[in-house]
Amino acid sequence: MDFKAARDMFESHLLVERGMSVNTGIAYVEDVDKLGGYLADTGKGLEDVTIDDLRQLMADMHDLGIAERSQARIVAGIRSFFRFLTMEGIIKENPALTLESPKVGVYLPEVLSVAEIDAMIAAIDPEVAEAQRNRAIMETLYGCGLRVSELVNLEMGDIYADEHYLVVQGKGDKQRIVPMSDRSIEEIRTYLPERERLNIAPADRHILFLNRRGRRLTRVMIFYIIKRLAEAAGIRRNISPHTLRHSFATHLLEGGANLRAIQQMLGHESIATTEIYLHVDRTMLRSEILTHHPRNIK
Repeated sequence: MDFKAARDMFESHLLVERGMSVNTGIAYVEDVDKLGGYLADTGKGLEDVTIDDLRQLMADMHDLGIAERSQARIVAGIRSFFRFLTMEGIIKENPALTLESPKVGVYLPEVLSVAEIDAMIAAIDPEVAEAQRNRAIMETLYGCGLRVSELVNLEMGDIYADEHYLVVQGKGDKQRIVPMSDRSIEEIRTYLPERERLNIAPADRHILFLNRRGRRLTRVMIFYIIKRLAEAAGIRRNISPHTLRHSFATHLLEGGANLRAIQQMLGHESIATTEIYLHVDRTMLRSEILTHHPRNIK
């Protein structure tokens, strides 16, 4: 079987049988396409691939300057692909069994202070047509800790203003409920009349945040808005929408919020992800257990 046919079968397997979200499935397939490029360059077929080929592919990725975290993701995709091919009987032996993933260090993104976030919001030019929309975006990103993909796909029906919460479609199409602040609700309500004056595209009529042409915003546009506001506020660090999410979680932790509650609001499946995300070390967790577990209380 040629690579393209096997790749298409793998994509269907991810989306249908494993129930992955479209975005996650596409990411896996794009990583496997790196292998397809290597096979095309070397003239090899899937049944000819050896562990040495895979190691050479990863060495090429390293030489191209691809980050270790991205390399680790590519390895995971290739392992999954060959596991599928072996299960389906397309190849006899799995050459990726001993393929090692590069060690990835913990990456801690920037954290903004409340004053810096306020400065970014204050930097929004009131004369710009999208000023109120951008204020609502800033308050929703920071006030609810959303991923940028979650923000751009937020629908009108996801906002329960009277109950002070919104419903998010997170990774893997999993829903979660996130409390909303009075400030974020007020900014969204103020933005809605502006939204209604747009010529909204039928396909995006349910989307909350729209551009001036009445279409949903792209992730790139949100990145541009945040970067521009950071520069206008005199912030010289590398700021992105993710920075607001990280700041949201860090400020909650500093204010005494429960780590498990933060995990649920962020939509992390594992508490370990939240520990890394909030740069909480094991020493602190051990101290909490020793202090509060009933077996340790005298």
